[in-house]
Amino acid sequence: MVISPMFFRMTLICGKLGRMPMPPNTNALVTDWIHAHADELVASLAELVRIPSVVGHEADAQTWMTQRYAALGLDLDVFQPDKAALLNHPAFVDSEISFEGRNNVIGTLKGRGGGRSLILNGHVDVVSAEPAGAWTRAPFGAAIEYAAGSGPHAYVGARMYGRGTMDMKSGVVANLFAARALKECGIPLRADLILQSVIEEEAGGGGGTLACFARGYRADGLIATEPHWIDVTIAHPGILYFRVTVEGRSAHAGRAHKGVNAAVEAAPIIAMFGAWDLERAETLHVELLERPDPAARRSCHLNVGVVRAGDWPSTVPGRCVIEVRMSFVPGETEAKIRSEIERRVAEVASRSAWLSAHPPQVDYFGWHAEPWLQDEAHPFVQDFLRVVRAARDSEFGDPLPLAMGNTSGLDTRFAAFYGMPALAFGPKGANLHGADEYVELDTVVETARLLALFAAEWCA
Repeated sequence: MVISPMFFRMTLICGKLGRMPMPPNTNALVTDWIHAHADELVASLAELVRIPSVVGHEADAQTWMTQRYAALGLDLDVFQPDKAALLNHPAFVDSEISFEGRNNVIGTLKGRGGGRSLILNGHVDVVSAEPAGAWTRAPFGAAIEYAAGSGPHAYVGARMYGRGTMDMKSGVVANLFAARALKECGIPLRADLILQSVIEEEAGGGGGTLACFARGYRADGLIATEPHWIDVTIAHPGILYFRVTVEGRSAHAGRAHKGVNAAVEAAPIIAMFGAWDLERAETLHVELLERPDPAARRSCHLNVGVVRAGDWPSTVPGRCVIEVRMSFVPGETEAKIRSEIERRVAEVASRSAWLSAHPPQVDYFGWHAEPWLQDEAHPFVQDFLRVVRAARDSEFGDPLPLAMGNTSGLDTRFAAFYGMPALAFGPKGANLHGADEYVELDTVVETARLLALFAAEWCA
């Protein structure tokens, strides 16, 4: 790489201001390198997808990531989360899965000193591929299907199928190749670029991204390369899992009058949740959360996901368990939502003689998260939008990215507890958490390019 004398003069000037300019040909260097290594990027993604890493079983995938970080010459930190050190953190979600043998992997591309540091974060855990019979391709086969296309980009129209292709091994691999592009092109960085490959995001992130922060990792910005291709995600609602247990009295169905049917007693509670969901949908609106789908006008949801009662048609069910996933908007708090859940369940119970004497039990489990809202005007967000808009190629046919909210929980929320700006941006695909999940390979290649270009400026 040849650097002009003007660049050295600008380095001296900008050094006094605390920043180093990018070499004038950074865009071309990075773009050429990424396109030249697109086949290797796709092959690496296929290798990672073929490693089944359902949450709780991430060890093999993390070994693969450790090897790749080591091969790049990054400073490595491979560590097992310390549950005792995390339990009292207000954002900790206990997955109730042992951390034994489940490591997080950190690789740092060290800067020369000064500048603004950056974390590129991603998780290797995936949800179950069951029922496998619903797939038309092998869930962990990483099959690639090509489509006719034109343009200067490799893999236009090509899709890779498999669990985790979209959510989110493609983002993890894009992070890796962005760092490789910067290092192998000799792009100078003043601040550290930190790659995080974490566990159990799908189970709440307590042992993954939160554990990395608790270990002391900080930066001047964090990007989680979750699949948000068209938008740059800077907000999500609060999330709460809870269950309501209704006790009845079992009896033979031929003598049902001797029992109390817990399913029937629970039905008004389920109906109340349905009505409450619609009420909240009508009255609670956060424009940022509704930008991805303005026509839907939904900022939050209350979903009755599981109802369990009885085990035999000839037995009156003596217990009914209702499990719910509820989201709530900025301005609401988990404490307030819990109080309202309990009040409404008690109000329904008061209309039943049986439930008045045998009150339903409400308890909370799994996911819980306060709403996350990143300031849209923060320089980290605005600089990222500017770099991506300037560098993104028009041939993709997608709108230029806007800052938007997302209705699912993200590990980006942990950054707020440590005073760090964060956003999510990653490749495009479909069917995440469903059968025939896939990622569009040209967007994986492009994500790696955009991340490298942004890091080259942000960390300079």
